[in-house]
Amino acid sequence: MELLYFVLAAHGLTQILVYGSIFDKVRPTDGWIGKLLSCPMCTGFWVGVFLFGINGYTELFTYEYNLANLLILGWLSSGTS
Repeated sequence: MELLYFVLAAHGLTQILVYGSIFDKVRPTDGWIGKLLSCPMCTGFWVGVFLFGINGYTELFTYEYNLANLLILGWLSSGTS
């Protein structure tokens, strides 16, 4: 169940960052940050890394802090976003 919560949180946050109209005025469109925030797979990876980083502060999902989990959850988030 933790994995489902992680995937749903990552998908939702990625969609808001990439497509949410609330960020239209502040979302950069040029440069590497603009490219990053226009690509759901790219943004999804970093959202996964962010969620992994804060997983100790939530009860929805808990993963051991190590490099393998960081990469796997980043890839999972990218693939499902």
